[in-house]
Amino acid sequence: FGSGKKRSLPDQLVKITVLGTGTSVGVPMIGCHCEVCTSHDPRDRRLRTSLHVEVGSTSIIIDIGHDFRQQVLAHQIRDIDAILITHHHADHTSGIDEIRGYNFTHRKSVPFYAEEYVCTDLQERFGYIFGGGEYPSLPQISLNKISAGKKFNVREVDIEPLRVMHGSLPVLGFRLGSFAYITDANSIPFESIQRLTGLDYLIINALRQKSHHAHFSLEESLQMISNLKPRQTYLTHISHQMGKHADVSKLLPEGVELAFDGLVFFSP
Repeated sequence: FGSGKKRSLPDQLVKITVLGTGTSVGVPMIGCHCEVCTSHDPRDRRLRTSLHVEVGSTSIIIDIGHDFRQQVLAHQIRDIDAILITHHHADHTSGIDEIRGYNFTHRKSVPFYAEEYVCTDLQERFGYIFGGGEYPSLPQISLNKISAGKKFNVREVDIEPLRVMHGSLPVLGFRLGSFAYITDANSIPFESIQRLTGLDYLIINALRQKSHHAHFSLEESLQMISNLKPRQTYLTHISHQMGKHADVSKLLPEGVELAFDGLVFFSP
């Protein structure tokens, strides 16, 4: 990982399915009648940001927000080996109760991987799950603490958590082989930038064209992409304030595209 080194994943492609590319309120936003929220282009309909990564038979979800049930049903995701959490905000964690379907079907708990402060927040916010209750249909979840810069494994897959900043909040990005995923960031520390070289594919957030205190704007995201120089980049966590997919696409340089819900690609 990092510094252009080859990955230590099995000799097979990593399949990435983009489950959602929207912000915390999604697109269309409730009550809004702007040209994006009323667009008939399906690429302008954005569920909350989430990702599905498959390596061989290993199935990994990154972030589990409000739309999780809808997303996994639409993409027929029949099993999950791990859920990686970037941070504790509701649009990245509030689908936690929907894990029960996998518990019932496969008769096993689902491991979550998150930083310590995120694990603590989940235990407090979802006390009915982690409070030791005996109700038989509670979500069965095992919390696993991870730290930025310390690699871990999900079955045969090596994963590297990377520190990025969401305003003043430290959150995680993830690198798997020559693919990296960053959402809800407005700055990336130098140590993480060093670990993001040699990428074939990058997904990174770009909230809107105007600046924001805790998210990359389109201009800021493009500057970061120029620094990192991945072969191909997709933008995610896109608000209705960004503009219509067709219009914004005309502004993007070669090798950069807006992601959309349902996008699938394969990384070496």
